[in-house]
Amino acid sequence: MHSRARRPQFFYTTTPLPCPYLPGRTERKIVTELTGADSEALHDRLSRAGFRRSHNIAYSPVCPGCRACIPIRVVAEAFAPNRTQRRILQRNAGLEARITPARATAEQFALFQRYQQGRHPGGDMAAMGFYDYRAMVEDTPITTGIVEFRERGGRLVAACLTDWLSDGLSAVYSFYAPEEERRSLGTHAVMWLIEEARRSALPYVYLGYWVPESRKMSYKAGFRPAEVLLQGQWRPLEAPALPAAPAPVTVG
Repeated sequence: MHSRARRPQFFYTTTPLPCPYLPGRTERKIVTELTGADSEALHDRLSRAGFRRSHNIAYSPVCPGCRACIPIRVVAEAFAPNRTQRRILQRNAGLEARITPARATAEQFALFQRYQQGRHPGGDMAAMGFYDYRAMVEDTPITTGIVEFRERGGRLVAACLTDWLSDGLSAVYSFYAPEEERRSLGTHAVMWLIEEARRSALPYVYLGYWVPESRKMSYKAGFRPAEVLLQGQWRPLEAPALPAAPAPVTVG
C-alpha cells in the first residue's frame, strides 16, 4: 500500500509594520494558511509552537532582535484565583455563559463596536464594519465558537471568540461593554474558559502573547500557574528566569 504524501506547508514572512504593542518598534510575522482536511491537526501543532490564528491564517512574530512577545498558556487544572480574581468572580456571579456557534450577529457586532470605540478608538479594528466582523468570526477552518456572557435579563455584556484545540482552549479575541469596565469582564471570561477547560478535561487555556512591557498585555501573567514558550520549550512562568527585552529595532 502507498501512503498518501503529506501536502507541503508553505510559510511566508510579512513586510515590516509598526508594532501594535511597543511604540518605536517594528513587527514582522511568519504566516501560513490553514486549509484542507488536516487544518485541525496543523493548528494544534502550530499552537503548541507558539502560533496564533486569525481567520484561516496562523501566525507568529519573527521580529529581528526582539523577543518581547512571549506565548503563554494557563495550566487549567492547577489554576487558583487570587484575591482580586475571586472578587471579580463574585462581582459577576449573576452572569450566564453560553457557547454559541461561530456565527456573527448584529447584537454581537453592536457590542464589538462599542468596545472598540470605548477602549481602542484609534485602532484599526475600530473602523471594522459588520462584514469585517463576520469574517473575523466565521472565516475559520477549525472548531470555533463564541462564548456569550449575559445578565439575567438577557443583556449581552461580553463575548469571547474561542478555538477548541486537542489540548485546550484558545482565547482568540474578547470584548465587553466598556461602561462595565469595573467588573473586569475580560478577566472573568478567561477564568470561565479555564473552568470550561477543566470540565472538558483539557489541560491548557492559550492566551496568545504576553508582552511584559505592554500594560494592556501584561495582565496575562496574572493567571497562575502558567507556562511560557522560551527557546522552543514550555516552561513554568517564573519572572526571574525570563530574558530581558532587547533594545528597539527598526527593520528597513
